[in-house]
Amino acid sequence: MVLEDDYDGEFRYDRQPVGAVQGLDPDRVVYLGSASKSLSPALRLGWMAVPAHLVDEILGAKGVRELWSGALDQLTLADFIACGAYDRHLRRMRLSYRRRRDQLVTTLAERAPHIRVSGIAAGLHAVLELPPGTEQDTLRAARRHGLAVDGLAGYRHPDSPMPPRDGLVIGYGTPPEHSFTAALHALCLALPDPA
Repeated sequence: MVLEDDYDGEFRYDRQPVGAVQGLDPDRVVYLGSASKSLSPALRLGWMAVPAHLVDEILGAKGVRELWSGALDQLTLADFIACGAYDRHLRRMRLSYRRRRDQLVTTLAERAPHIRVSGIAAGLHAVLELPPGTEQDTLRAARRHGLAVDGLAGYRHPDSPMPPRDGLVIGYGTPPEHSFTAALHALCLALPDPA
């Protein structure tokens, strides 16, 4: 059995989305997804496309947890998908988030060329690689400028054989449109000077 979760697939900026593997072998692939990034994590809605022979077992395992998701929310999402509004929403948001990511990369190239943006061109986050030993000071400076960002240290496994790297995890989907440019300005002020 293969579990497929096309994480960040709806927000891929460097190429067209790739089709799901589940369609190639629906008897052996369980396709999982959620509306947490595309709509809101507050909805607490997700889905599974499962092989027919697993439906009863999965429903049995799910049990009373079904009460956590309201029927009205589920029916509304189903209608949103069926009428094509969900696809239109994804296309609109993909363009908006791509513009934001491009603006982040361009702004950093102009104002902080010593800071490298890494990661694939997908999702709603970017990783900024910082000079060694600067992560904690940069996080404090970001907080002073009213920014909520995470450091890479919180994502490291304590037993990782890889040497630690300093960096920031930037969620560029969060700031409202009217304050995104100001948030980028504040970010640049918080970043360490070149070594």
